[in-house]
Amino acid sequence: MTHKFNCERLSLAVSISLALSTWLTSARAENTTEDAGKIAFLEDVTVTGTREGTKLKDAPASVGIVKRAAIEAVAPAHPQELLRQIPGVALASTNGEGHTTAIRQPFNTSPVYLFLEDGIPIRATGFFNHNALYETNLPQAGGVEVVRGLGSALYGSDAIGGIVNVLTRAPETKAGGSLNMELGSYGWKRILGSANTGLGNNGAFRADVNLTHTDGWRDRSAYDRQSLSLRWDNELNNGALLKTILNYTKIDQQTGAGSNLSENDFRNNPTKNYFGIAFRKVEALRISSNYEQAFGDSLLSITPYLRDNSMDLFASFTLSSDPTISHTENKSYGLLTKWRTDFPSVMNARLIAGLDLERSPGGRQEDSVRVTTTGTGVERVFSDPRNAQRIFDYNVVFKSTSPYLHGEISPTQALRLTAGLRYDKLSYDMNNNIESNINANGGAYALAPSSNPEFSKVSPKLGFTYALNASQNLYGSYNEGFRAPSESQLFRASRVTGTAPANTAQANSRSAASLALNPIKAHQFELGLRGQSGTWNYDTVVYALTKKDDLTSVRDPADLNNRININAGETSHLGVELALGKRLSETLRFDTALSYAIQRYEDNKTANGDFSGKAIPTAPRVLANSILTWKPLETVTQELEWTRIGAYYLDDANTTQYNGHSIFNLRGAWQLKKDLRLFARLNNLTDRRYAESASFSTARTFSPGLPRTLYAGVDVKF
Repeated sequence: MTHKFNCERLSLAVSISLALSTWLTSARAENTTEDAGKIAFLEDVTVTGTREGTKLKDAPASVGIVKRAAIEAVAPAHPQELLRQIPGVALASTNGEGHTTAIRQPFNTSPVYLFLEDGIPIRATGFFNHNALYETNLPQAGGVEVVRGLGSALYGSDAIGGIVNVLTRAPETKAGGSLNMELGSYGWKRILGSANTGLGNNGAFRADVNLTHTDGWRDRSAYDRQSLSLRWDNELNNGALLKTILNYTKIDQQTGAGSNLSENDFRNNPTKNYFGIAFRKVEALRISSNYEQAFGDSLLSITPYLRDNSMDLFASFTLSSDPTISHTENKSYGLLTKWRTDFPSVMNARLIAGLDLERSPGGRQEDSVRVTTTGTGVERVFSDPRNAQRIFDYNVVFKSTSPYLHGEISPTQALRLTAGLRYDKLSYDMNNNIESNINANGGAYALAPSSNPEFSKVSPKLGFTYALNASQNLYGSYNEGFRAPSESQLFRASRVTGTAPANTAQANSRSAASLALNPIKAHQFELGLRGQSGTWNYDTVVYALTKKDDLTSVRDPADLNNRININAGETSHLGVELALGKRLSETLRFDTALSYAIQRYEDNKTANGDFSGKAIPTAPRVLANSILTWKPLETVTQELEWTRIGAYYLDDANTTQYNGHSIFNLRGAWQLKKDLRLFARLNNLTDRRYAESASFSTARTFSPGLPRTLYAGVDVKF
């Protein structure tokens, strides 16, 4: 019955996609690329798929491109404000610039996404952070690309839900700079400064600085960040190109403001914060240098990189069950190498061979915390934290070795075929620095004295693109991928309450189960059509993604106060995504990003119940974003944006749900002079009460979204 249901839904999605495609194909095609607006046109260049510039028409993947002009128009205070312009992409705020992500997946914090900066992972696989985008300087980026679904053969573990690649901004050819100053509601202040040297004998150099502060609209929800981005582009005497990037970000935020409230407080006291004692302090440093040398029809690319990450975290999400303060850190030493050779006389063939290497030593120190509580149930307020005892203290080295091959060939002028294969070998070497059994704060924690888990996987990919005509392109692919467990999933088993020795035995059992976790395995089919028809720009795709051995967090049946990580059966993710854009008149343009997805458990039998056939919680079927752009004068631009998050279930049994929400945003800019621009944004125009996230345990709880908020500022170039 389940497979019949899925086939019916997939058939429906295919029918919708093909019907739309037929209509578009039958329309008169006109080559007016300057009218592409927010929809990427076939001649636009994407760099994420093959790690170098490739025309979108040759990319057999669903790629969403956000250009620099869109970043300037949105001036995002949070990544969600920008990325929701891509169909099938949604982020929810967890305070400051923290986020959960939903790309062909439910809203979650799971390690199923690959976050990149100029093609280099922002974090090591073993030390995944679902908030990784706050470690990039997004408001000053040169662009963002999102590959939805499984990544290409050039990328390994993590890229299941999608790849988000933040592109740094290249130095300008003329010396100069800019200063962007902005004020907003709830104590918002931001200064964005940029300067570049222009071209000279030593190349071009660019520096960007981001200084941001907000008092926050909820109690104890302040947020501060300081970011520095440096980029040096240089052409060497032998014609080789050298691009060196340094990015540093420091974040200090009170994280409890992203926590949920009871339904009563959500409606009547949304500024309340039960977890005001929680905090997060982050430092992230990344340095890379990309060397590219052309040899006729070949190209050599070598990119060594260094990362240094640390975080102090008093997590709001553990306060009600296992309050702890942790310090985690890791360094990464990596090398990306690639050799690309073209064979123009042999069906325009291309071969790419590469090897990715990384070694990431890190560690975790964590203390249990005693807290004072007032109130009952979901309305408990936490205060007065006091450290009790060291419960985790271990060092771990993550290592990866990943060779890959990628080939392309064009049997005909219209058809291009691609195939790829990647082998990933990932390993951990963990050494425990404390006793294997610790009783603390009314519970037990257990760690193996040392552990050396290893994972390996061969991941193939097949794809094609077919030019129907000069302005319309059909594409499709089959991908396989996987995701290895992260260090916290493997080595940090949660607390077991109760008294010794029973709790100690259970903790040891849970620790052994964590070490036995398997990687997530996934495969995906997709078929899409993109291009231009008449005055419409479009990109539509239908996909079917399946995950097996999904890593999920469930309540421990032997201890309902705590959660455990398990591999749970199989899930399916079926959907259709559509981007449409049209110039309505000389002054009006309309763009929309729509998606409809059915995400369900195919096989989910755990100690908590059998939920096979049920919809996965926090997985909205509908995501929508539409923008009407009005440009009455060459110097004046206004945008009215509508965004919709559809309804979703809150529990595995599908007994309760959040009904979703729609909000409106208004943006405007006035170019007073060539080098002087005024701008303003009014988010949540109607002051709608909505939830960034919702959950259910004994009752529904909601994390309230930002009320009506005004931002205004000036942008000066010199």
